Amino acid sequence: MATDTSAPALQKAPRSESHDDASRSLPHALGPEKSILSSMLKDPEQWIGRAKEEGLTRSHFYLPGHGLLYEILSELNDKGTEVELVSLFQLLHDRGILDHVGGAQAITDIYTYAPNAAHFMTHLTIVKDKYVLRSIISTCTESISEAYDNPEDTNQLLDRVEQEVLAIRQGRESTRGFSIKESVLEVFTKFQEILAGEMEVQGVATGYSDLDRMTKGLKPGEMFVVAARPSMGKTSLMMNIVEHICVDQSVPTMVFSCEMTAFQIVQRLVFSRARLSMSKLGKGFKPTKDQIGKLKRAIKEIGESKLWVDDTAGIPIDTLRAKARRRKREDGVGLIAIDYLQLLKSNSRQAANSREREIGEISAGIKALAKELEVPIVVLAQLNRGPEGRTGSSLGVPRMSDLRESGTIEQDADMIGLLYRTAYYAETEEDKEAEAGKAELVLAKNRNGETGHVPLTFMAEWMRFETRARDEEPQ
Repeated sequence: MATDTSAPALQKAPRSESHDDASRSLPHALGPEKSILSSMLKDPEQWIGRAKEEGLTRSHFYLPGHGLLYEILSELNDKGTEVELVSLFQLLHDRGILDHVGGAQAITDIYTYAPNAAHFMTHLTIVKDKYVLRSIISTCTESISEAYDNPEDTNQLLDRVEQEVLAIRQGRESTRGFSIKESVLEVFTKFQEILAGEMEVQGVATGYSDLDRMTKGLKPGEMFVVAARPSMGKTSLMMNIVEHICVDQSVPTMVFSCEMTAFQIVQRLVFSRARLSMSKLGKGFKPTKDQIGKLKRAIKEIGESKLWVDDTAGIPIDTLRAKARRRKREDGVGLIAIDYLQLLKSNSRQAANSREREIGEISAGIKALAKELEVPIVVLAQLNRGPEGRTGSSLGVPRMSDLRESGTIEQDADMIGLLYRTAYYAETEEDKEAEAGKAELVLAKNRNGETGHVPLTFMAEWMRFETRARDEEPQ
């Protein structure tokens, strides 16, 4: 991780850039900054990860030296390196930046500053709030200056100001993963509102017999990439696997959804398990007693499971890893599912200059997380337009080379499944009818087993994939 050695840490506080009062200091809270750093030094495993989960960055600190120290601690945490004072002093000395964090005495003072970490979250909130205030001042000062310059395109200036203010709000909010119990009641409430107007495996079984036979289940440390073109149903397949593992096998599971909200994910999960069609809900729909019973049973079963959904859009890979670590430590999560890889971000400077480099860092980060936590990770990925460009019997059939910005994805993944539905590419109505419901998961890579085709039946009404015998026509 790059560090800034341009100026000593314990410099005078930055001044406000306000035209009205240039002598006023920008909002800051040095005490809370020292307090949260003190907690991180005393219990790195607990508090560094928690700070990253809450979206804390170097920029949130008022004193550059505090921000630099946090960056170094974060770097050591990412590498799994033990954090203790003697080694930390030596590292900072070797890099020539010990003076930039105030020297050994300043770090010792920080270490002894907070007697306990009981107020960590309170102090973290104060630090983030002060950063928001500084961001508002900076944005408004720059906007005022530009407005005084009488720009020709006023609408463009207004649009840019709106975007910058919105960015401040988005940076301030930190979406937390939550237990499924917090959402199933909302799903049932929404439903009521609408009505008013066995095989042996080495890992965890997916519920699809052919896939489990080939893979021997999803094993700890493995990264399983499920890739498809849009509208093939890859999210449905992922959630069917999550449902079987989390609800039927009682394995604590965490889902990161970058595309759909937590409510949408839970709603689909509930209705899919109940075998009810959400598309039929509306004015005039009258469910039978049996349908209501199925819905209530699905809500009860899912509500009693240990499932967490985090719907942070564009979540950085380091934040995702911090959240996953905490959930593993506190709840023993045994499966992680991510929807989907290309919607994640990497905040490294190298990634900013290359999309392929960014995807490579994300893919490597997911694989490293699977190994670190010793859990299987199912991650969805998008394919390019390659399948549409093929002809004859190969039309629509995906290949590993179709992975977008594939690079290291093929290398990092232990298994790659390519999902497609033949009816989607049928050229005539007769062919579409004949192929309706047919789906295939091509297990194109399996590091520890055989590859091949897994025949499935897609029930679009329920958003479910079911096992299909190789000689069986889908219903």
